[in-house]
Amino acid sequence: MKLNELSEAIIGAAIQVHSTLGPGLLESAYEACLKYELEKRGFKALSQVELPVIYDGTKIGVGYRLDLLVEDTVIVELKAVNNIAPIHEAQLLSYLKLSGKRLGLLINFNVLMLKDGITRKIN
Repeated sequence: MKLNELSEAIIGAAIQVHSTLGPGLLESAYEACLKYELEKRGFKALSQVELPVIYDGTKIGVGYRLDLLVEDTVIVELKAVNNIAPIHEAQLLSYLKLSGKRLGLLINFNVLMLKDGITRKIN
């Protein structure tokens, strides 16, 4: 599956979750439901994937955790905040660089229309 098709499928699943649950819940609820929705649609979705930091050629423990990794290809960073801040976008870009993945989606579920809460980033 191409990156654009996979991205569209993830966004479609997120829209389904958002239309069912609405805004106002904790990030962890959206994460669990989106993972379930993706798996129901036949996608491999892993949650809380460890992302170590490599410093000076040395793996320095578990640096971060990806909210979701879909098909071992797309990083999905979830938020449930009033506004996406530049630091949230920087976080996703850092995850893309550290992991070597090309595509990431930043999805904020705390919006009335989910299309207003989706940011797509390419490494």
